[in-house]
Amino acid sequence: MAPPVDGHVTRRHIGWQAAMAWTLAGGLLALAIVPPLTQVARGLLGGSGQLSSLAAPRIWVLLGRSVLLAGAVTAVALVAGVTLGVSFAKASFPGRRLLLALHVLIAFLPPFLPALGWFRLVGRSGFVGSESLSRVLFSGTGAVLVLATCLTPIVTALTWLGLHSIDPSLEDAARLVGRPLRTVFAILLPIASRAIALSGLIVFALALSELGVPMFLRVDVYPAVVFSRLGGMDFAPGEAAVFMLPLLATSLVLFGIEHLWIGRKSIASLGIRSGERSAVFRGRARIAAALVAAVGALVSVAPVAGLAAHATAGRGWADMVRWAGDAPVNTLRAAGAAALLCTAVAVVAGHAAARGRGFGRAMDALASLGFLVPSTIIGVGLIATWNRPWTAWLYTSFGILVVGFAAKYAIIGCRTLEVVIAQMPSSLEEAGESVGASYFRRLWGIVVRGNARGTLGALTLVLAFCMRDLETAVLFYPPGGEPLTVRIFTLEANGPPAVVSALALLQVAMTGAALAATAALLHRRRIA
Repeated sequence: MAPPVDGHVTRRHIGWQAAMAWTLAGGLLALAIVPPLTQVARGLLGGSGQLSSLAAPRIWVLLGRSVLLAGAVTAVALVAGVTLGVSFAKASFPGRRLLLALHVLIAFLPPFLPALGWFRLVGRSGFVGSESLSRVLFSGTGAVLVLATCLTPIVTALTWLGLHSIDPSLEDAARLVGRPLRTVFAILLPIASRAIALSGLIVFALALSELGVPMFLRVDVYPAVVFSRLGGMDFAPGEAAVFMLPLLATSLVLFGIEHLWIGRKSIASLGIRSGERSAVFRGRARIAAALVAAVGALVSVAPVAGLAAHATAGRGWADMVRWAGDAPVNTLRAAGAAALLCTAVAVVAGHAAARGRGFGRAMDALASLGFLVPSTIIGVGLIATWNRPWTAWLYTSFGILVVGFAAKYAIIGCRTLEVVIAQMPSSLEEAGESVGASYFRRLWGIVVRGNARGTLGALTLVLAFCMRDLETAVLFYPPGGEPLTVRIFTLEANGPPAVVSALALLQVAMTGAALAATAALLHRRRIA
């Protein structure tokens, strides 16, 4: 077949390129998510004879406790996060961006690290600790409060984004006939409700699968039952598969809520409009909003400050490098590879979803399922899938972490780029197509380069979530390839306390450096 004349590409060629990109992106995403879930389903069918294990009352008590804990964390995070999101978005005060950055940083850390920081502050031997404060910390209430402080910034950020997508003229009209609080409750929050609901679902899913904080605070939760059958003395994979059944059912309920009610509708409520932002809160209300923002930032920074003070007082910095070993390199290598893979998939799938393609919606649904399924289920499925002689090359390398991270966090890149691309006029792509630009040329030249800031932001978000992961990686990290989060978690029980605090600060520094570098690049590109 002769090549097109004058560089023009036929529609048949364009369709072939799109089909190839969809096949590669969909195949990579499906390879990361479908086989583990299939293996879990096979394990459930094969372990049907052990269903009697679910008859134990304690199992259902632990499940109920986990659901209640996740629900309580979500309720606290929604109240605090919506308040903070409104304060940051609709009040202008000095240092607002710095306070927002300090508040949001903790969401990119493993919740186990802030829990350790609070222990250094209010534990029995903490800087401001006492017996009564320690009892509160090592309880269900303490677990709720610690997890809420870690996950509230997710609600804050999505509320902030939802409020920034509102046309300022609506706020101006509302302020003419009502007070600021009435404007917030009658106009702003209802419009941003989809984004807020999405944040609540994310917080609930993360809290339900959280393992590190409850184990550290001595609070029994349901995910620990599955973990004990895989990584402890009670090794019993068959029972682990059976115990995953209630978690799987809960995940499917969350998936149904997200896919049918929130899903696509939340995309329209996110984004950043150009132009000057209106300030709803003025005068005393502005001062109150600034105080709320300052408190939110202080609560987020306090546990990190506790870790820094403890590491300095105990001289943990001297031995930090020796105890860290290859863990930081393992973290960056696996998280970086997973972030690149997820972003590449997200460019194709997110673009298709933003343009209403069935492929994009299917990939978005699959990635959502991978995120909402608890980490223990993903971990068990990956072990059953790849722990075989002919796949040992992957299972015993950092590649297994890349697959696990991609299965869990691909949705972050997909949704981020879907939001960004949905705000770009499709006429730009149609213009490129009309002059014969191929699918790949349009995808790179218009979609990726035209949304370079959004693409970089998506990559950084995936990178940060992969770096903070503990619950997934702790189940199947390769020998000698544990990431820094797992190294800190395993050393906490019998390692030098000051060194553990120093390693936790190293994790904070690595995450902060990645986010700061991205922020600098985005700011530089915006000025340019």
